[in-house]
Amino acid sequence: MKRTLQALLFCMLLANAAVAQDKIRTVFKKGIMSSGGYGAVTNKFTRLRGEHSNLSGIYGGWFINHRLMIGLAGVASTNNLPVPIQYSTDPSRNRSYEYGQFGLMTEYVVASHKPVHLVFQLFGGAGFTLQYDRNNWDRGHGNTINDENWFVVAEPGVQVEMNLFKWMRFSPGVSYRASFGSDAEGMKDKDIRGISYNATLKFGKF
Repeated sequence: MKRTLQALLFCMLLANAAVAQDKIRTVFKKGIMSSGGYGAVTNKFTRLRGEHSNLSGIYGGWFINHRLMIGLAGVASTNNLPVPIQYSTDPSRNRSYEYGQFGLMTEYVVASHKPVHLVFQLFGGAGFTLQYDRNNWDRGHGNTINDENWFVVAEPGVQVEMNLFKWMRFSPGVSYRASFGSDAEGMKDKDIRGISYNATLKFGKF
């Protein structure tokens, strides 16, 4: 009986040791110590089909432990991107491309409390292109939209961030946009992929 109890005790000790070794480790070792949030307005200077393009957008989300932001983002082109006649859905009109993307945005901030620091970001989501008649866009002619095209976009980037005020930050940076599955006339993946130079203002509780 004594040996049975000793064997049972030994097995219990081994089980406890195994549980201790298999303890789940988490990203936030000390839990969520601080919780805030911020929104941002951003402008991207890039090229689409080799043409200069201006992409304006917004993003924002939950800022955890002064390090990690998890949120949503969206941008769209604002300037005229002419469609070459050979790719136009209506060669009799001056057609333009519209480009946009929206999805999940994450940012990892290094030394957020310092006046100048680095931010690493990653966007992942859906992108789209379409052709439209820019001359009639303001007149509400919705039937001028053609060749809608959807695909996947991933865009990693880095920023040099400056704390202007406790509630406001300026973050110039650079990113690389990659698309997967674009099948529009004159807007294939190779026409969309490229570097963006970005200027961003952020507002919120950091």
